[in-house]
Amino acid sequence: MDLGLEGRKAIICASSRGLGRGCAEALAEAGCDIVLNGRNETVLAETRSAIEAAFGVSVTCVAADVSTPAGQEALLAACPHPDILVNNNGGPPRRDYTELDRAAMLDGAVQNFITPVELIQAVAPGMKERGFGRIVNITSLSVKMPIEGLDLSSGARAGLTAFLAGVCRQLAPHGITINNLLPGKMDTDRLKGGFDHAARQTGRALEDIRAEQAAEIPARRFGNAAEFGQTCAFLCSRHAGYITGQNILMDGGLFRAAF
Repeated sequence: MDLGLEGRKAIICASSRGLGRGCAEALAEAGCDIVLNGRNETVLAETRSAIEAAFGVSVTCVAADVSTPAGQEALLAACPHPDILVNNNGGPPRRDYTELDRAAMLDGAVQNFITPVELIQAVAPGMKERGFGRIVNITSLSVKMPIEGLDLSSGARAGLTAFLAGVCRQLAPHGITINNLLPGKMDTDRLKGGFDHAARQTGRALEDIRAEQAAEIPARRFGNAAEFGQTCAFLCSRHAGYITGQNILMDGGLFRAAF
């Protein structure tokens, strides 16, 4: 399927690895010029080389913390007029709510709520002028279903979801869509970190914990970055212009609900 994205410009935050990289690769495959972001310059360079070799598009690297004003300025300097923005950022570390102090809570809010809003504020005016924009926010299954130790991440991402529910309808008349992708148990470093934590806490074998958690998912497996990225690319495509304000679960059926 031709997604109608040839020559479009896309900023993908936190995209040197994991789900962000999956989105960058899928958008590059669709013909977008890509701005990659991450904190590790070596990993960024490796990802850039792989994407350029595979898809032959322009790839720019911005090594920066997207949660900081300086990081956001660097991203926008690299791509002043993006057609696509994929908001993504590492969540706060797994921690019981009793261990959270004010500084930790404010930091979590900045990472997973304030930063995406600031970037949307920055890119939306240009998208309005051009009559086209696609914004995808990578949030989490935990917005709908609590996950132990991720209360701060869940709260910040749920706040972002509620905030943008109104904003997306203000931008819809200008050809701009805002949607959220909610990953469940995806085969990423963050998921593996959870397995490591559980193994340390219980003394059980890591392989047993992994197999047990996969068995809880109706699809009987974890998701992967490639399929996640392809869903993101579709939401950015010309075919998805009538989809906005939606929360798209990618969890293999783990969240049990009819609606």
